Amino acid sequence: MIKHIILWKLKEEFNTDKIKSDMKLNLEALVGEISGLIDLKVNINAMDSSNVDVMLDSSFDDVDSYKAYIKHPSHVYVADTFVRPYTEVRSCIDFEE
Repeated sequence: MIKHIILWKLKEEFNTDKIKSDMKLNLEALVGEISGLIDLKVNINAMDSSNVDVMLDSSFDDVDSYKAYIKHPSHVYVADTFVRPYTEVRSCIDFEE
């Protein structure tokens, strides 16, 4: 299984409940739509002690499934529409469990 975890710091002017809720709703909707994507959860309830605003935690069957997800049109649309325009910093870790 492949884990794909992203932490985002939002641009200050876009750090709103609406933006974070839209990110969560649209990213989590990809489960069941993309083959090999086992699970995807988005946490938007960062505590004040955090230095990031949003976390994505996803799991894939294997490396090929992860690579297919990255290029999948539904993922690209969600990322381009609901994520990338609002993020200032993106940190990512991918690993095999």
